[in-house]
Amino acid sequence: MTEKLPAAAGDQRRSQLLRGVLDLCLLALIAERPRYGYEFVEALAATGLDLVSEGSIYPLLARMERTGLVDTFRAPSATGGAPRKYYRLTDEGRAELTVGRAAWQHFSEAVGRTLNNDPGETHHDA
Repeated sequence: MTEKLPAAAGDQRRSQLLRGVLDLCLLALIAERPRYGYEFVEALAATGLDLVSEGSIYPLLARMERTGLVDTFRAPSATGGAPRKYYRLTDEGRAELTVGRAAWQHFSEAVGRTLNNDPGETHHDA
């Protein structure tokens, strides 16, 4: 009989998995269109990555800006509030996203093969 992990343990695993690819997810979202801070939280939650808070996004965005993957601009808020800081990809950011997507594809396929391997199945070499 398989024991089910408590919800907190499942959330912790999901959080650890996401931590390694969150910057890639942010680059992918910015590639769709320039975004401001809270839009990242909303977009990630809409895809099922609802464990991400603004507090974890802003340090990554700042690092990506420092390393030249994104640049920023300010634009008026649609609601009439203070101007918002938007993030957009640079050429370096687009290149990083392309490389990151390929690495993720390779990695996720390898993990999928490992996790989906049936230990009861016998493999024979031809």
